[in-house]
Amino acid sequence: MSPLVTPQWLNQQLSNPSLIVLDTSIEFQIPGEVDKDTSNLIPQSLRFDYDKEFCDPDATLPHMMPSEERFNSLAQAMGINNDSVIVVYDNSGTFASPRAWWMFRAMGHKEVYILDGGLTEWKAAGFVTTTAYHVAQSKGDFVGQLNRNFFVNADYVLNQIDNHDSLTVDARSRARFNSEVAEPRPGIRSGHIPNSVCQPFIELMDGHKMKSVEELKSILQDVLSTQVKQTLFSCGSGVTACIVLLAAHLSGYHNLAVYDGSWTEWGADTALPIN
Repeated sequence: MSPLVTPQWLNQQLSNPSLIVLDTSIEFQIPGEVDKDTSNLIPQSLRFDYDKEFCDPDATLPHMMPSEERFNSLAQAMGINNDSVIVVYDNSGTFASPRAWWMFRAMGHKEVYILDGGLTEWKAAGFVTTTAYHVAQSKGDFVGQLNRNFFVNADYVLNQIDNHDSLTVDARSRARFNSEVAEPRPGIRSGHIPNSVCQPFIELMDGHKMKSVEELKSILQDVLSTQVKQTLFSCGSGVTACIVLLAAHLSGYHNLAVYDGSWTEWGADTALPIN
């Protein structure tokens, strides 16, 4: 089954006792993102905040993947179980939710899906909304195991620069990749990781939704290589990288990973090379 689901599918699943609906919206305005609806929610929504809660509280970088122990503890407190069918969405489209999907995949959970188009598409389909979050009635039994190959650090990316079996893909705009505009975060250098390629996430979107698999395959075949053994995805801070990773996954590419610190880390560290 595709990781992308429709509002119609989700609406039919609302009576499923194993269903967990997670609002994974972030406050940060992603470039090209449609307007956020900060008032309405899909019924049964729990708040999955990977900016302030499901993150590494000791990291100096934004929304870094938390430890296995922290993730499990927070998931259990939300009533999430090992057999839960999880659907993640955000309040504008398919922008912030792919990262939450990848986080659960990194923890080994298979039954996790993305509402393609998010809350925007849910409302367009005419389904009801609510304004209050659901409250977990009991503690869950979720126990995931973090696969450390799903998120990589700067040292790992650095060691792959001259490795022909590895490819790093940058999800930022071509203008940022090519140093034609300044970075939006202060103190961050312009440029890109040497030997990386640019695939702006916005080119894979059809408004607030992902483009069709056929369109994604057509775009990615000119950027990604089937000859490499691993593809790494980077962006500004590890969120939109997951959109391009999702597109690659949908298109049949394997052995994918996110550079969690992304350009916020790389561009700030003068010891790391840039082009």
